[in-house]
Amino acid sequence: MAQAGEFKRVLLKISGEALMGARDFGIDMDMVNRVAGEIARAQKRGHEIGLVIGGGNIFRGVAGAASGMERASADYMGMLATVMNALAMQNALMGQGVDARVMSAIPMPTVCESFARARAVRHLEKGKVVLFAAGTGSPYFTTDTGAALRAAEMNCDALMKGTSVDGVYSADPKTDPSAERFDEISYTEMLRRDLKVMDAAAIALARDNDIPLIVFSIREEGNLLDVLEGKGAFTRVTPGA
Repeated sequence: MAQAGEFKRVLLKISGEALMGARDFGIDMDMVNRVAGEIARAQKRGHEIGLVIGGGNIFRGVAGAASGMERASADYMGMLATVMNALAMQNALMGQGVDARVMSAIPMPTVCESFARARAVRHLEKGKVVLFAAGTGSPYFTTDTGAALRAAEMNCDALMKGTSVDGVYSADPKTDPSAERFDEISYTEMLRRDLKVMDAAAIALARDNDIPLIVFSIREEGNLLDVLEGKGAFTRVTPGA
């Protein structure tokens, strides 16, 4: 199995909340530019990078549904929020000299390209960063599931999830100081322990397609390239039992 430093093509998933920086809502362009800088450094080292960004900093479909909104409509609003985040990140990447393309699962040709697998693969092969927006294009699926789907379609060596902590823990380390940290764990064990790293549909997609998951902190500057080169702190989630 490839070690973290051997991953050539990866799908990076980050939450929309990560783009808020110190704000309570919306997009902090300082944070966007910092993350874009990390992606640019990795891309210039020869890594092929696809990116999925959540929309929770703008609108969360589940929260909208919980407030009484019809679930499908709420999810579509959440998908549109991911397009906004992807456009902001594309702008930041282009500003750092990285050719980036936003591809949406919901066609909106005035705004960005529509997702087409063969075209997305060609973009990656040419060294472009591809931002996959609008999730799977269907309601009732999370952006984690969208990220796992795109990782499988792009034949990625790994699915990387940038979070606010440096790996997978047995409990939330922010609230439970006794939480155990795992250097490596299987998808099956993660499901058995009910660890809330990704939803079950995303885990099943990644596990069934033999795609390892690398969980690391996106909030630590320089961490993305370190993890891609096998350094730094991260948890590897393996497809095996």
